Amino acid sequence: MNQSRPATPGQILEREFLAPYGITQTDLATHTGWTRKHVNQLCRGRVPVTVDSAFILAAATRTEPEYWLGLQSAVDLWDAENDEALRSRLGQVRPLAA
Repeated sequence: MNQSRPATPGQILEREFLAPYGITQTDLATHTGWTRKHVNQLCRGRVPVTVDSAFILAAATRTEPEYWLGLQSAVDLWDAENDEALRSRLGQVRPLAA
């Protein structure tokens, strides 16, 4: 198992883009057209960044969609690598013959 789980895109959003500028979750919700509940769930890591939301976050933060998708991918990969059921199943999979 890897050491510690990477920060979620929502944690990065809160820490690097909202808090330093005094932007509230309500402000972001209003700006993006998302509900405040959705923004809160995103910031808490309860909903993942999708391709669509990556484009919206990129437009709102003057970043690139790939930035947000990369952060989400790091979390998803860590979660998969640390999933015992998946690890057990992978141990049973044999490579296809070449």
